Amino acid sequence: MRKISNHGSLRVAKVVYPLGLCVGLFIYVAYIKWHRVPATQAFSITGVAPGTRWSQQAHGPPGTAAHGHEVFYGIMFDAGSTGTRVHIFQFTQPPRETPTLTHETFKALKPGLSAYADDVEKSAQGIQELLDVAKRDIPFDFWKATPLVLKATAGLRLLPGEKAQKLLQKVKEVFKASPFLVGDDCVSIMNGTDEGVSAWITINFLTGSLKTPGGSSVGMLDLGGGSTQIAFLPRVEGTLQASPPGYLTALRMFNRTYKLYSYSYLGLGLMSARLAILGGVEGQPAKDGKELVSPCLSPSFKGEWEHAEVTYRISGQKAAATLHELCATRVSEVLQNRVHRTEEVKRVDFYAFSYYYDLAASVGLIDAEKGGSLMVGDFEIAAKYVCRTLETQPPSSPFACMDLTYVTLLLQEFGFPRSKVLKLTRKIDNVETSWALGAIFHYIDSLNRQKSPAS
Repeated sequence: MRKISNHGSLRVAKVVYPLGLCVGLFIYVAYIKWHRVPATQAFSITGVAPGTRWSQQAHGPPGTAAHGHEVFYGIMFDAGSTGTRVHIFQFTQPPRETPTLTHETFKALKPGLSAYADDVEKSAQGIQELLDVAKRDIPFDFWKATPLVLKATAGLRLLPGEKAQKLLQKVKEVFKASPFLVGDDCVSIMNGTDEGVSAWITINFLTGSLKTPGGSSVGMLDLGGGSTQIAFLPRVEGTLQASPPGYLTALRMFNRTYKLYSYSYLGLGLMSARLAILGGVEGQPAKDGKELVSPCLSPSFKGEWEHAEVTYRISGQKAAATLHELCATRVSEVLQNRVHRTEEVKRVDFYAFSYYYDLAASVGLIDAEKGGSLMVGDFEIAAKYVCRTLETQPPSSPFACMDLTYVTLLLQEFGFPRSKVLKLTRKIDNVETSWALGAIFHYIDSLNRQKSPAS
């Protein structure tokens, strides 16, 4: 038998093996490329509705998205009189267009920062807890570019200056230790005017009014615990001329300047107003523990009420006249010469939120979840009914008669007729209608202008 040579098969193997290696490498590269495409496209915001989250944000470089859309975040702490809240905002911005808010995360803790005025170290724990929420919510690659800001409102404004500054310094220390973008102005007490302006930005941003230059805008009413704000864009020259000093503010946004009527009334927030109506003094216990008596409470009511870390003994009083009449008289005394009235509010659409919303919902004037519209006069009707039935149908809050009467007269002092319709809402497109969005938005806009002063 003749032996068969292996040389032919060896020659074939020498050709096949390198060819197979090349083919395998080509398939591997194609496989990797095919699977990387969806990761890049995860940044596309085509068809993304408000509130929708991207599931693969960390796959792209910070600040970029498909089709040139920019993605960025902002963190705003709202240190109010009754609690501290963190708002974590996610924005996208197409080239040469107004940014769009695509998501908000919100969490609140009680009590407010001012409650730690005598024990500053304890304030750090709550701040850190809210910072941890932001770290979980924002992709790691975005941390260094995300501005972190805290604005304190009426609660800290009402504290003695030294105590307020110690609290702010402690917050700043916690912020500086965080991985976020922290500037020298990251912590401050917000003046009332800025609070009103920021709330106006929020409501007009969410309603789309800021996207159209020269378009119609809406006004805003905010009733907090320590202060209340009103802001709108005047269209009547007489409003500008008749406004007292300090009531007009120039606002620059999106390379446009707005001249707003905006004012904050410190001490006329709902909780501070309650104390004034009761005859108490902000931050001070009643003299010799004296009981505060009010015609706005049920005649048979006796109890305790805590405000700004001070506990007061309070009670109603018996009288011949109707409860609502007596209460309205007392509220009018508190509001006398405290509020500026302007005629133009009659012709501007207004949104109202915070305690306006809560009070209306508590007596069934609006849906507690969805909000709604009402006339200013509806507050008065509710006030009269609640005051009249305090004894026979006690409301959930002993202050219901007082609060509704106060809101009624406050709105009338602003110049709103009873027939004026107000829109009450907590959210627009699932976003909180607070000043926080407007404040962080304005802060980011200012940072961008600092980077490119020529624009």
